[in-house]
Formats: sequence, structure tokens, C-alpha cells
Amino acid sequence: MSTSPEPDKTLRVVLYWHMHQPQYQSQRDQAYTRPWTYLHGIKDYVDMALYLEKCPDAKAVFNFTPILLEQLRDYDTQIDDYIRLGTPLRDPLLAALHDPESAAKSPQAVAIVEQCLKANEAHFIHRFEPYASLVGIAKSILATPEARNYLTPQFMADLLVWYHLAWFAEITRHEDARLRALIDKSGGYTRDDRQCLLMVVGEQIASIIPRYRRLREKGQIEMSLSPYAHPILPLMLDFNSAHDAQPYLDLPQASHYPDGEARCVWHMEQAIALFEECFGFRPSGCWPSEGAVSERSLELLNSMGFKWAASGQQVLENSLKKSHKKLASRNHAFSLPDQTLRCFFRDDNLSDMIGFTYQDWHGDDAVSNLVFQLEQIAAHQSGESDHVVSIVLDGENCWEYYPNNGFYFLSAMYEKLSQHPYLRLTTYSECLEQGMEAITLPSLCAGSWVYGTLSTWIGDKDKNSAWDALVRAKQIYDACINSDELDARHRELATRQLAICEGSDWFWWFGDYNPAESVSDFESLFREHLAHLYRLLGQDVPEDLKHVMSKGMGSPENAGVMRRGQH
Repeated sequence: MSTSPEPDKTLRVVLYWHMHQPQYQSQRDQAYTRPWTYLHGIKDYVDMALYLEKCPDAKAVFNFTPILLEQLRDYDTQIDDYIRLGTPLRDPLLAALHDPESAAKSPQAVAIVEQCLKANEAHFIHRFEPYASLVGIAKSILATPEARNYLTPQFMADLLVWYHLAWFAEITRHEDARLRALIDKSGGYTRDDRQCLLMVVGEQIASIIPRYRRLREKGQIEMSLSPYAHPILPLMLDFNSAHDAQPYLDLPQASHYPDGEARCVWHMEQAIALFEECFGFRPSGCWPSEGAVSERSLELLNSMGFKWAASGQQVLENSLKKSHKKLASRNHAFSLPDQTLRCFFRDDNLSDMIGFTYQDWHGDDAVSNLVFQLEQIAAHQSGESDHVVSIVLDGENCWEYYPNNGFYFLSAMYEKLSQHPYLRLTTYSECLEQGMEAITLPSLCAGSWVYGTLSTWIGDKDKNSAWDALVRAKQIYDACINSDELDARHRELATRQLAICEGSDWFWWFGDYNPAESVSDFESLFREHLAHLYRLLGQDVPEDLKHVMSKGMGSPENAGVMRRGQH
């Protein structure tokens, strides 16, 4: 008696990690206003590559934004120049680590101490007893103004060393003998100790781009890019695209962003050039900033030769509803009519489980649950070959909420998935090269990976005011460029400064539902970036840029640095 063969249960799985930091460097004096680029560099960008290096059968896709790559290269250069030539460091925190005596006496002493407290209490501070003790003392000093006069150079040195030790990648901290020795010493750090630590920071930052380049050359990862300074393409092209998902959303007073399409092309061309410079090839895929897509933005990517892009699940749901189209499964490649570009959509449930839920689970339990859910998807799609589950999220922001920076979860996840009998880690380009067919979407409802809408960046009163301020600056920019009053150097500087101002991050943080400190940080950065644009154009800085544009009072999940795909 013959039996029919079992249906093929193979299910493709793409792990897609997005790496991004906005421009923290002041273009006025080249100094850094916040340390997050290099801190995430020595922690997350290094760690996420190390997991792949230690699990050669695993595959993943990584997206690096060009504005982040520029900052990483600049940190590499400045730390190398400091070590070889003694050139002053342009990041205040690194400069304080070099010279805690001057830092303790400087007007910025309190700000430096406050920065050293910006770490996850449970997983960074209380994990290390000496660091927790220093933080306790620091809090007492900050709470008593007269006590601030007693900030000693040795206290500052020890606090700065421990802050950096806590931020290092989990694997690096375990494997680097120099870091282990500093941890074992626990305090009383000398100039030689601090110099050693700065050398390790420099080595780790310098390793990031080459690490990912090697992983890509080995065929273990695919790499994609985002527009240069991370602008929201659909809004740059048309403010009204926000009405696709939310017809009654309030919009800025300005009717549109001036010459938005040309600016989008500029961001994409600059992104491609920088990416080729860093990694030696032109990528096939694009993660549009925040997964924000519209029909016009996908047309633009298609015309520039990209083979694939990705977005959020709710964008697909809204598009299917708009098209009156029903599907048994969402785990496919999709395309718009007359486009060769393929679009993949995030599995919100699995992505948000990693981003928000598994952090409170035991690592093995979390991985078992993830594998179980993928097996359930595979069972329901058994016998059909053109399925791929897209797990897409920040590769940097959620791990501090996990024990040991996600070490147990990530190690087990890569091992279990790479060895699974029918769950196959892959990349988007590999899916397309293997002939994966696309389902045609009659139309697309513009939106992003956050709720399937664009309301994270437009619609709120403060966000709309920020757009209007940017539009006014763009109009002045256009007038100055067209007048030929600027020399070639200032035209180039002003154009890049405008790009920084067009980034998505400023609009993300505007709104009273965000934390007060984060809103204050980012709205002041936005105003300073806009003010510098006016200065480069030889124009007076408008009075309204001297006043606070938004205040926060919220307490969102994961401090607001990430948001779920659905409400």
C-alpha cells in the first residue's frame, strides 16, 4: 500500500535588524552632543555581529543607516587620532574619560555625572556592585547642590570607567582580558587604566564596518540601506499620504514639502554612494526610514533599481482592505502593478515579542516559544513553498531590557533556528534568487511599521509645527541656492545640513506622550540643526528657533525608543 509523501513543511525565516542613530554631531564645531552612537557601537553593533560569527550556519539581514555609518567612521578617526597623535577627543564623555580631573572642575561636571546614570538600572547598574555603589553616591551628590563641590577626579574616573564597562558588548566583556582586569580591579582606576579602556573602545568601533563586510562576503548576511539622513519618504513626497490610513489627521499649515521628490532622490543617491564606500557593493534592498512607504516612494525605489523593500504588517492589512483583497497568509513577497520591486511585510506579533515581551522571560523559554510559533505557521502553510516570515526590529534598542544584553536569548535563538529541520534562516535576496513569486497588490495604503500609519511623525500639533519650521527653512535654502550667493563649499555644507534637519528622529520625539528628557534632548537638537542651517546660508536665525517647541510628560514602553507595530 503506497502512501503519499508528506507535504514540504520548510518555512523561510528572515531576521532583519535595523541599526540607526540620528546625527548627534554638531556641524558647527564637530563636537558630539550625545554619546549614543559610540555606546551602541561598543555594545550592540559589535555584539550583533559576534553572534553571527559564532554561529556560522545562521543567516540574517542587517540595515545600517548612512548617517550612522558616517558617525561610526568619525569616531574611529577621532579615537585613532587621539591615541596616535594626542588630538583632543570631540565627544565630551570620552574627553572626560581621558581627563577626569578637568571634567570634575568643568561647568559640565554635573552633566557628565548625569550621563553616567543613564543606563538600565536592573541590567547595567545593579549587575555590577561597584558601579551601583558609585551611582548611589552620584545620586546623593546631585540631590545636594552644595555637595557638588566635592566631586573628586578619582570619583569621576571610577564612575566613567564603570559606565563604559557596563555598556560593552556582552561577548567582548567576557572575552577581552583587559576588560576583565578592569572589572576585577573594581575601582581606583589610573591614567593607564583609562587609556587602556579608550584603546578598547577605539578597537571595537574600528571593527564594526569590517566585521559586517566580512560576514556579507561570506554569504552569511545580507545588507541593506536607508535614505541618507533617515527622512520619511512618503511625507517628503506628499503630506497628504498620511491621510491614506488616517483621513482626518491634522496636517501642517504648509501644503507640501518644497521639491520633496528631488530631496528624496538626493538622500537615496548619497546613501548608495556612502554604502558602496563602506562595504564595497551596491545593495539590492532598502529599508525605507521607519518602514514608511507609499505608492510614490516605492515607485522611486523601483526606478532606482532596488529589488526589494520592507515595511510593517499593518501597512499590508490596510492595503488589502483598501483593495478589497483577501489572503489566507500574509507571509509572501508582494509587488505593485508594473513594478519589479518586491515588498516584504513584518510579522508584528513575533517582532514585538522579541522587542517587548521576551525580555521578561527566561532566554530558553523565549526561544522555545518563538520556535513553537514559527512551527505553527509552518504547519498551516505546509506544502506551499513561497512563504517567508519577516521578523523585523531595531537591532540596538531592546537588548538593554534583557538580562546580559540579550546574550542567552540571542545565542539560543541563532543556534535553534540554524539547526532546525524545517525552519530555514535566509535573506530576502536569497528568496528572490530562488524564484519566490510575488502577489500583486492593486494599491498600497501609505504607512509605516508603527501602527501602519504616519502619525508618529505628523499630525500632532508639535510635530506639525516642526514640519512648518522645516518648510520655512527649506524655502530660505532654495532662495539662497538659486541666488548663487553661496560658494561651492557653503552650498555643499548647507545641503548636508538640510538633510540632517529632514531626518525622522526629530518628529518621532515631538509630542507630550514622550518622556520629558528625551523630548527636551531631541527638540533642542532639531532647533540647533535648523539654526546652523540658517547660519550656513548667511541668514539670521529666526526668533522662534530660540524657544522650546515641544515638551514631554509621558512614560512609554521601553522609554519610547521603540514602538509596537500595532496598538
